[in-house]
Amino acid sequence: MSITFILGAILITIGGICDLLGAIGLLKFPNFYVRLHAATVGTIGGAVVPLFGVALLALGTNIPHKYAIAGASLITGIIVLLAAPAGATALAYAAHRSGIVEWKPKVDHLKEARE
Repeated sequence: MSITFILGAILITIGGICDLLGAIGLLKFPNFYVRLHAATVGTIGGAVVPLFGVALLALGTNIPHKYAIAGASLITGIIVLLAAPAGATALAYAAHRSGIVEWKPKVDHLKEARE
């Protein structure tokens, strides 16, 4: 067993833990914005980290097409890494701007900027 195989397995395990924590956050957090944060943690930690782990795992084995698997996993992970925070920010901004989500902020910089 190579070191890349072990690192890949560790990253996949970390991804599973992040998915579990994101799911718990979605159930337990009090409002839309904090739940959106939990969903983003679940997406980044639960999808990107395991994809990087799969890339390392593929490189550490002698399976056919291991470079294609590793490359596809790495590229997919990078795309998700770039798209997930942008999507979460767009959702939060749209929810705040439309005012359909009730919340009581202590400081609202977006509202202050509009006034």
